[in-house]
Amino acid sequence: MVEITTYEAVLLSFGALIFGIFLLVRGGGWTIDSAVYIATHHGISPMVVGLVIVGFGTSFPELVVSILANFQGSAGIALGNVIGSNIANILLILGASSIMTSLSTQRTVSLARDLVVMILVTVWLAWMLNNGGVGRWSGVLMLGVLVVYLVFQYLLAQSQEEHTPHLEDSKFDSDAVALVFLLAGLFSIAAGAEFLVKGAKTFASILSIPESVIALSIVAVGTSLPELTTSVIASKRGQGDIVIGNVIGSNIFNVLMILGITAVMSPIQPGTFSPQLASLDIWLALLVALIFSGLLLMRGKINRIHGFLFCLSYFAYNIYLYASNL
Repeated sequence: MVEITTYEAVLLSFGALIFGIFLLVRGGGWTIDSAVYIATHHGISPMVVGLVIVGFGTSFPELVVSILANFQGSAGIALGNVIGSNIANILLILGASSIMTSLSTQRTVSLARDLVVMILVTVWLAWMLNNGGVGRWSGVLMLGVLVVYLVFQYLLAQSQEEHTPHLEDSKFDSDAVALVFLLAGLFSIAAGAEFLVKGAKTFASILSIPESVIALSIVAVGTSLPELTTSVIASKRGQGDIVIGNVIGSNIFNVLMILGITAVMSPIQPGTFSPQLASLDIWLALLVALIFSGLLLMRGKINRIHGFLFCLSYFAYNIYLYASNL
């Protein structure tokens, strides 16, 4: 049997991480594009497509990674992935998008309501992590709240004038081709999640770093790349509302859907994840959400200076994560 050095093991595990992220991003793109094509060509409401299919699709990589990690006894990766993604969505994705061009939105009741929901679900998660973890019934309740939220959003959109968006030239010639890409996308996401989780666990073990640290940083950024792609494209087109809505929606989906489904399938118990997630990281996620909400409600925009400070804060946070755990 050929033995490998620690250096080679680090390279192999890091390579598995990168390859897993590549498969997740490619698979996520195929899944969303094909699902939207099939839905819109069968008369499904564009609003439903945007709210459910795209919203679910961009969070699907996080979902698969979290479920797989939790089943493999790595609750720290499952939980760190969600908390880290929510931090990255605001500090990194929103920050990078607003550096490209200032993001502005109207200060409406709808915006305030969605921001409040985002903050409340973060507070709820913080409370659960510090009071017994996320049990199976808590997961059921989280999914119930998500269903109520989606139904409310659906009814609200139905009561307003709905405009059918212009569909760009499709990448697919038929439903059959779209279905092939849908299946290929789902397979790529599943395979990517396997590579990502195993690579993260091996990488953390070799360097004696808590799995949650890898999840909060590399895994979180990797699974957030679909949101980053969507936000950067929207930012270039001057569609600040889409960028902001994408971040808010993703943060709500991450907590209610991803942790909800993960907990229903395998409860997240105390002692199975790093205490730092409950004592520091979740509170940072809440602080970041409050700052983000305050800027939008008071100013109605995130300018380039805010974006630069967000990105700088994110890099400082990652330096702290590794410096305090090496």
